[in-house]
Amino acid sequence: MKSAATIGILLLGVVMTAPAAAQPYEARQSGDIVQLEDTASRTVVSIITSVGNMAYEMRVNGHNILRFPYASIDDYRARPARVGIPLLAPWGNRLDEQAFYANGKRYAFDMQSGTITGAIPIHGFMSLTDRWQIVELKHDGTAAWLTSRLDVYKQPAWMKQWPFAHTIEMTYRLQAGVLEVRTKVVNLSAEPMPVALGYHPWLQLTDSPRGEWTITVPARTRWLLSHQKVPTGVTEPTDTFFTNFSGALKDYNIDDVFTDLVRDAQGRVTTTVKGRSQQIELTQGPNFKALIVYSPNPLNSGRGSQSPVLSPSQAPGLSPGQVPVAAAPPAPPANPLATPNFICIEPMAGITNALNLAHRGVYKELQSIPPGGTWQESFWIRPSGF
Repeated sequence: MKSAATIGILLLGVVMTAPAAAQPYEARQSGDIVQLEDTASRTVVSIITSVGNMAYEMRVNGHNILRFPYASIDDYRARPARVGIPLLAPWGNRLDEQAFYANGKRYAFDMQSGTITGAIPIHGFMSLTDRWQIVELKHDGTAAWLTSRLDVYKQPAWMKQWPFAHTIEMTYRLQAGVLEVRTKVVNLSAEPMPVALGYHPWLQLTDSPRGEWTITVPARTRWLLSHQKVPTGVTEPTDTFFTNFSGALKDYNIDDVFTDLVRDAQGRVTTTVKGRSQQIELTQGPNFKALIVYSPNPLNSGRGSQSPVLSPSQAPGLSPGQVPVAAAPPAPPANPLATPNFICIEPMAGITNALNLAHRGVYKELQSIPPGGTWQESFWIRPSGF
């Protein structure tokens, strides 16, 4: 028979270990992989800190809602690309020349350095960097989170291309099954720094193929694009593109820029993709002024700027944005989890080519950080039905 003292010690052990066993959140690290777990919603977010500090998995009940077309993380390390949730910085999407404008000045890129390529530079040069440093990795009874910092000003090659000293801080916070991605930029330079960054989340549903998905894009204005996929300055109301901001994704071949977003009382806007029972909502805060939706149609048909557009030299009779007759479409893949069953819902600080269009007076919402100032914003990914 156990003594009262022995029973007391056993009971104390149970009391002391119970909180750890009941911990609803966990943040853990193994090498360059960080995982945030919410046990109640059965959600695990995985981030590879050595490749862009990029979240590459958000598993909900075993379903990865982020597109990650690699056999393993080692396979990804061998040939990294922008998948999952890549940061696009210091600008997102395309510029219409090998230079950008800021504070009335033209800054030409050094095209020999290898950090920037192409006649139409795209997505900046920070997405795949290994220079992120972990600032905080913690969990408590309400959430799990990772905060990392990128000291852009310490990289001479980057400063040559974007001569504004600054830091970027990114926080992934998992709470109640919702992933918040928070970005904070501090301008350390002596001049105002324009803000044109964004994110390119690759999202997927697993209960149905793309042809059964519906989208809701609460935006009033769509920007028409040139054959180079940069805004022409011409816009149209979205009621000529969607019906009540919604549509069947099978009817679209979309890579389009939207503004005049329909926001709630907090200044947030929520874009939605729905399958049979699954749904993903992406909500962006007020400092994300624009939204891009990208989802190529496997039939190469449908409405949207992803459809083939001829240049003026190829078809002088076509006006900007006019679509020629497409060739016979390829057969769609049989596997509903493979390409092209994804949609990118991209929160952007400004529209495509915002830096250069603002200089020309075409775009009016370019944001700027004063010397010593801070820009901060979040977006949230909320899955349901998984």
